[in-house]
Amino acid sequence: MARGDGLLTHDIDPSDRGPQDACGVFGVWAPGEEVAKLTYFGLYALQHRGQESAGIAVSNGRQILVYKDMGLVSQVFDESTLESLKGEIAIGHARYSTTGSSVWQNAQPTFRPTASGSVALGHNGNLTNTAELVELLDQRTAGESRQHETATSDTAAMASLLASYRDRSVEEAALEVLPKVRGAFSLVFMDEHTLYAARDPQGIRPLVLGRLERGWVVASETAALDIVGASYIREVEPGEFIAIDENGLRSERFAEPAPKGCIFEYVYLARPDTTINDQRVFSVRERIGRKLARTAPVEADLVIPVPESGTPAAIGYAAESGIPFGHGLVKNSYVGRTFIQPSQTIRQLGIRLKLNPLRDVVAGKRLVVVDDSIVRGNTQRALVRMLREFGAAEVHVRISSPPVKWPCFYGIDFASRAELIANGISVDEICRSIGADSLSYVDLDDLVDATNVPKDNLCRACFDGIYPVALPEDDLIGKHLLELPADTTTLKVIQ
Repeated sequence: MARGDGLLTHDIDPSDRGPQDACGVFGVWAPGEEVAKLTYFGLYALQHRGQESAGIAVSNGRQILVYKDMGLVSQVFDESTLESLKGEIAIGHARYSTTGSSVWQNAQPTFRPTASGSVALGHNGNLTNTAELVELLDQRTAGESRQHETATSDTAAMASLLASYRDRSVEEAALEVLPKVRGAFSLVFMDEHTLYAARDPQGIRPLVLGRLERGWVVASETAALDIVGASYIREVEPGEFIAIDENGLRSERFAEPAPKGCIFEYVYLARPDTTINDQRVFSVRERIGRKLARTAPVEADLVIPVPESGTPAAIGYAAESGIPFGHGLVKNSYVGRTFIQPSQTIRQLGIRLKLNPLRDVVAGKRLVVVDDSIVRGNTQRALVRMLREFGAAEVHVRISSPPVKWPCFYGIDFASRAELIANGISVDEICRSIGADSLSYVDLDDLVDATNVPKDNLCRACFDGIYPVALPEDDLIGKHLLELPADTTTLKVIQ
């Protein structure tokens, strides 16, 4: 489906679903400030990370109010809604579903009553031991009378576990639960008086801490700090738990850190103006393009990006190769999400929802087209065909990531391994499949080098199949793990 955020490139053909993002989380503790509006703008900056649903939870010190719905942040909230969300603490979430269907019940923040109040939780990532956590929850709540829900996400399991410790505070329960959780999780959560944040021991998904004049902010990316005027302090460390209340900020370790940050954040997921590990993502992508120019040169007249995520690497490729950089593709920034699936006839007519070539720029030119990744190949095939139709003499495709051969189980919803075009065929065969004159990918070691992060501190599983957190059996992992087979309409309940 078309993404609508203007940042992602895999929707020339609406039937070609590229890598879907992890979620975006935001939290703020700021007495005296309009915390709901700060959270709204923080989520707006993180919209590229999830566009299926959005929600905000606010505490006024007595109770937590949650407002969430399906759709983009700007569709879910309006001025009057935000005005009604008064308080001193807020958390927000923009979702792409990785465990649990895209339905209202699974929208976040997830809310649960506790023995002393309530808890609201937002989660970026994907757990690998969800089934184990559900078993633990069943054991802890056996025999209790509980209100049944239809939430089927790993986030719901975590929230319910936090609420199951009747004799503990939320903070105490968190320090009991977090060491039992496996997989990727960057969390923001809250009770009536305190904002909490936690990051898995591998630090797979990003999470940063910022300072307001009268408060604190935690967010998935530094770009969200920038938009609300917060100063970047540092990253939340892998295995770290943070609590913020009227007494200030306190931190402790719930697990030993074993850093394995997601390398695909640098390639595609994060905004180019975000900083990860003290590296501006734009600069990393530009360095990737330079390395690609050195290892995969070609005689050409013009380097053009597939906007927007291919732009920094294309700038680097052009600078290193000496080939002029230009914009040969125009993006329609006003196309929103669409649930209309085109017929085969419409696809064959070459529907161009988001990108259209500039004929006078590309006609007669030998082009180097720089994109961030190839998943199924349908998008690049349509793009190469379109450029030739508009008169391009040659089309040389350069990809600023290695071939994607393995699915992700830590918060990115790639195609299945059987659907990944690079699984089982050579680069030359992919080149012929998409109709390009030549095709080259950046080497994995060059990509790692461009990040300035040690290779052993990065998760590279989608490229090399080495998963840093052990995976369970196939029937104990997957998006619909907590849902019954498709021929029923009942969901397995997280209570």
